Amino acid sequence: MSKKEEGPKLEFEFHVTLKKVRHRRRDTQVLAPNAPHPIVRTLALAHRIEAMIREGKARNYADAAGSLGVTRARVGQVTGLLLLSPAVQEAILAAAPERLASLSERKLCALAATPDWAEQTAIWSTL
Repeated sequence: MSKKEEGPKLEFEFHVTLKKVRHRRRDTQVLAPNAPHPIVRTLALAHRIEAMIREGKARNYADAAGSLGVTRARVGQVTGLLLLSPAVQEAILAAAPERLASLSERKLCALAATPDWAEQTAIWSTL
């Protein structure tokens, strides 16, 4: 039996600062202004969901959705970003906030629907 080839494993670590704010007579925590862009957080969440399944912390996407408190549909949307080429994912994670300002999750989902990674990389450079 041959071992399945695996690509390089990417590891990301985010340090997020929360600040306490008073909202409607109760204290809540919100992301501080230096928090990562929503696209970066969504991509990191996609990798977290996959890691949960790989490590056995969740059996499938439905189980992951339940433990994260989101819908199965949202898990499907988020993990769809894993279809982006590794080069595009790396570019997103390393991009300056100004580069991501005009980028939406909808645009990335459309890009992820392109099956050819070389074509994805070419399209990414035009976004």
